[in-house]
Amino acid sequence: MQLAVKTGLFESDIAPDRRDRSQDPERALGRVVSCDGSRATIASTVAGMGRLGPESWTVGRMISINLGTTRIVGLVYEMHAVNPVWDEATDNVIHIQVELLGEVSESQDGRARFQNGISTYPPIGAIAHRIRTGDLAMVHDLGARNGVAVGTLTQDASIPATVCIDDMLSRHFALLGTTGVGKSSAVALLLRRAIAARPRLRVLILDPHNEYSGAFPDRSLSIDADGLDLPFWMFKLEEFAEVVFRGRPAFEEEADILREVVGLARERYRGGSERNPMRDINSSLLKRPLDSGLGRRDDAMGGAGDMPTPYRITDALRIVDELIGLHEVRWPRASLRSLKVRLETLHADPRYQFMFARANMIETMAPIVAQIFRVPHHGRPITVFQLGGLPSEVVDAVASVLARLAFDLAMASQGTYEILLLCEEAHRYVPADQSLGFLPTRQAIARIAKEGRKYGAYLGVVTQRPGELDPTILSQCSTIFAMRLANEVDQQIIRAAISDASASTLKFLSSVGNREAIAFGEGVATTMRMRFAELAPSELPAMDRVVGVEGRREPGLDEMVRRMRS
Repeated sequence: MQLAVKTGLFESDIAPDRRDRSQDPERALGRVVSCDGSRATIASTVAGMGRLGPESWTVGRMISINLGTTRIVGLVYEMHAVNPVWDEATDNVIHIQVELLGEVSESQDGRARFQNGISTYPPIGAIAHRIRTGDLAMVHDLGARNGVAVGTLTQDASIPATVCIDDMLSRHFALLGTTGVGKSSAVALLLRRAIAARPRLRVLILDPHNEYSGAFPDRSLSIDADGLDLPFWMFKLEEFAEVVFRGRPAFEEEADILREVVGLARERYRGGSERNPMRDINSSLLKRPLDSGLGRRDDAMGGAGDMPTPYRITDALRIVDELIGLHEVRWPRASLRSLKVRLETLHADPRYQFMFARANMIETMAPIVAQIFRVPHHGRPITVFQLGGLPSEVVDAVASVLARLAFDLAMASQGTYEILLLCEEAHRYVPADQSLGFLPTRQAIARIAKEGRKYGAYLGVVTQRPGELDPTILSQCSTIFAMRLANEVDQQIIRAAISDASASTLKFLSSVGNREAIAFGEGVATTMRMRFAELAPSELPAMDRVVGVEGRREPGLDEMVRRMRS
């Protein structure tokens, strides 16, 4: 009676589904005919020549089951006609399979709230009806948490799809979807919302396709191979070996030679040119490997001697010559000569000038860190690191250096610098197959995933192949936006990652539309099917706005060769 007084209606004017009788009677759509611990079956009828429209039973929509002061919220995931032959002349009985998600409860003062889980199950005969707009909004309401709208619900475009940016970032997030579903534009949208909500946030995008440089014209700095300074001395020995040996795993002897040469070059740089080079070499020969820190075989080649301190490549070449000239040769001269040729070739290769051209004009890490991580950011907190212009042999090593620096900077700042590392095509850096990829890159990204939250280092994972992504990394992402995935293996990965979400929702992964996603995890109130908001054409990633190709001039062969060489 209390509700009737509040709305100005009498109890006799209230339908069994607690609606005004003046509303469409089709709102009461069916009744529960079976129920178990997590699912229910609803029986309904559809007229043979009846009207069909957006208000009819539809797979993927939420519905309500009325229990008086409680309304159970369910998701339609399957439906079928009881009689396989459709009768146009009469009503046809259909069964609708519903997964029970939670319930909306009303207190005595008329306030309603949604909670996950079911405390009272629907009895046989309970009325099922289309969910109220207010209830649908309540299901996806973040409550006391600060929410940012990133789109609208697929079921009702009048209701915003909100995400808690704080939880999405601090507990890491992943965006998964096949090619062409709007993944990159969704990333651009999320990053714009993130920097608006977190002014102290710095974003470093590992961009293998050079597609984000135009997505943030007013908020980002793009760094390509021509504008990059990443001195070779900032590479750990294992990272430098990846560059020197062009992606081929270094043999133990080669690694030991490089370790000694780099260690001596660092000592010579610190000691100055007046030191006796032969005395340096002879003294190093007297040291045991563990004493000098140059012979450790753990995850980092070089151990304590592997700090990012400057040295000269010319000193390294001179030391190789001196080792060749020793009367008692410690290393095979052929291996020493091979290393010298590799270093000289690398130093002279114009593609690697970002490592060598100005390396010894910079004696501290400060200007490098300031450029890459925007300190201070001057209104441009996003750095788009264009990996597409780098030699393929060096990409993994550069990604390792950047991920390691992101974690170290966040830890050194004690959380005052919040850094988001966004990995596009993340399966390249942290593949599921442990024998693939570059170990230091995997370790650096895994460290952010496992420990970064404590220091303000966050991880964003973007991939079209979740089946090829390290499941350990994906399990650390507490908010996942799953766009269309046609591959069954990829869908199974998402099912394994889901915990508190509706398993039936994932039945739609192979058929969601462009810009649509199923979001679940810490950053959202409950699993929701949503459509990302559209961005202005000037804010779209480059690959999403390539137009007018047919009207462009075809470059000549010489011009294309010049581009390929550069």
